[in-house]
Amino acid sequence: MWHHGRTITRLLERSLVRTPTAALCNAKLDPAMLEGAMSSAGLTRRSAICERLAQQLATLQVRHCHATRPITRMSLQKMLRLGEEDFKDLTVTEMRRYLHSKKLDFYEGYTCLLMASPFVHRLATPVSKDDARLFINKTTGQFFCKESLVEGTWDDIQVFLEAWLDSGQPLDKPREAQFVAEEDEDTEAQFVREEVDRIWRKASTFAGMEPSECAMVKQLFSAKKLSDSTLNRFNVRWFAATKSLVFPWFGPRGNLQGLKLLSAKFDGSIVSYEESTLPRGNLYCNLFGLHEAASSDTELVLTASELDCLAVSQSVRKMAVAALPRGISSLSPSLLPYLEQYKKIILWLGRELTAWEAAKVFARKLALRRCCLVSAGDPPQLQPLQALTEGPSCLQRVVRGALRAAHKDITSFRQLRENVRGELVNVDQAAGTKWKRFPELTKVLKGHRRGELTVFTGPTGSGKTTFISEYALDLCIQGVNTLWGSFEISNVRLARVMLSQFSQCQLALHIEDYDMWADRFEMLPLYFMTFQGQQGIKTVMNTMQHAVYVYDISHVVIDNLQFMMGQTNTLLDRFALQDHIIGVFRNFATTNSCHVTLVIHPRKEDDDKELQISSILGTAKVSQEADNVMILQNRRIGSTHGHRRIQVVKNRFDGELGTVPLEFHKPTLSFTTSKWRIKHGKENGFAQRGPVHPTSVDRVFSSLE
Repeated sequence: MWHHGRTITRLLERSLVRTPTAALCNAKLDPAMLEGAMSSAGLTRRSAICERLAQQLATLQVRHCHATRPITRMSLQKMLRLGEEDFKDLTVTEMRRYLHSKKLDFYEGYTCLLMASPFVHRLATPVSKDDARLFINKTTGQFFCKESLVEGTWDDIQVFLEAWLDSGQPLDKPREAQFVAEEDEDTEAQFVREEVDRIWRKASTFAGMEPSECAMVKQLFSAKKLSDSTLNRFNVRWFAATKSLVFPWFGPRGNLQGLKLLSAKFDGSIVSYEESTLPRGNLYCNLFGLHEAASSDTELVLTASELDCLAVSQSVRKMAVAALPRGISSLSPSLLPYLEQYKKIILWLGRELTAWEAAKVFARKLALRRCCLVSAGDPPQLQPLQALTEGPSCLQRVVRGALRAAHKDITSFRQLRENVRGELVNVDQAAGTKWKRFPELTKVLKGHRRGELTVFTGPTGSGKTTFISEYALDLCIQGVNTLWGSFEISNVRLARVMLSQFSQCQLALHIEDYDMWADRFEMLPLYFMTFQGQQGIKTVMNTMQHAVYVYDISHVVIDNLQFMMGQTNTLLDRFALQDHIIGVFRNFATTNSCHVTLVIHPRKEDDDKELQISSILGTAKVSQEADNVMILQNRRIGSTHGHRRIQVVKNRFDGELGTVPLEFHKPTLSFTTSKWRIKHGKENGFAQRGPVHPTSVDRVFSSLE
């Protein structure tokens, strides 16, 4: 993570003697100011850098106050020929040191540094911890002011604090505080606001509905035990047009900022539920229920769904309750300032083993010392909404029995006891996420599990990247947050391959359907590293750590290892360097409870020989550290591809080995079977469908619209 791009731009401007011209080639440099600017920007070996910078300044086009294009680390590194050792990562120690150097008082929070806000308080006014309004994230340096709602990076807050120190008065809210990524997003944001207002106006309050109608809605969502007073207290509404419960997201000032809709979908007599948010995607999210919490509350229960939040609130008094906006998939760092006031946080995310794993990940982000977890194997193993049917005492008992989150480096069987029980009770869930496109692979590996390292190899040109992209896409479609590091091919090419595999059609021949499939693809929890070619392991690890913290990534794909061996310490020989990198990935997977899939080239073998586990390039450490080892076998017949299959040669989970036959479909670049493709085509409307007749449930609810 490196956050100094705009700071370098601004500090370089301060190093100039002011001139009316915009070009730096006509400006004069103050060497002392430049030295200080580069030091503050996080650059070491400053003398050599300043000398090179002075020679290159004419190439930078900077206006009086703002750069025409922000200087990024990559552009600066390329321009000045800097190495990795010239940059240092932002740490909380540096944040504290900076604030101390400016004689600014601050308080240590669980996840943030708390202090007076330059947008609210006068400089000379002392502020207590409870009255602090500025929160600086200890991991990323992002800041947020609860009062003015200004947010930004560590670079930005340094600029604001210096202006505050000069004036001593509260600063005006900067215009750029409201971030706009593209010009047309203003129109989209306005449309979203209008849509939020429209749905909120047309949705019915439970206080204004007939008792019979309220009972019917509650029965539809299996929430018969929820009282009307609880639903009204949390401002939950019913939107009959889409058969949806509407949960509001209120901002710090109590204004409506967004909505989350839980819609009932009918397929004959089967009812399923679908979530949607406005604004969609990562544009905005909030904690439902937190607007009802008092400023004096010190204990909080976090749930994975809004209905569970209502159930806990109805049964457990004297505790604040809130629901995570994206359930167990992600806890955005932007929400952490709202949780600073709580000395105890109980995470009750569900009965599944995946929910238990997510709770442990979130506890590390929230600070282990204040977190308690409701175990996945804790009787009666019910969701809060289900436990409500047993009576309020059931929920109270579960909340009181929540386990303290363990110290990250110490454990005992007493703390492991419920984990072991959970795996025995939920054997299928303990095996991990199942592949739907590769059922034969699921039979061998049983599933995709957090905290493991998978090594994947195969002959050159056999289709390793094509297969591994679909292998990861299958998991991503099922909600596994995925980060792709493609060093060999560009992200555009990779995204094109994955989009073809996702749609299972030749989009080049059906370009009119591109936007439809692109919209669906965009909603996947899929992220890409922007690296191309050789990269140092330190840079890659920093990016992965940032992604795990910010986006709760649970699967990282690295394609491939050889591209990280050219820009690292050359004092090590090639095999020792590879062993070091393997050890770093192994430690990352275990520490962050994140699955890492690592593509490695094999040794050169004869074309008529199949690859073995010993064919992996490097020492035995590769196969020793890996939990799973897969080989893409491609025995060629002449100059064409032969029969391709995946051979699992190591499986640490249960030891089962085997082969998985592959069937390559070139038009869609897919390795799925023809049977699965036909089924997928029917589900997505490629096959002819008969008329759909209304169900009895549809007829009942048609009277409510």
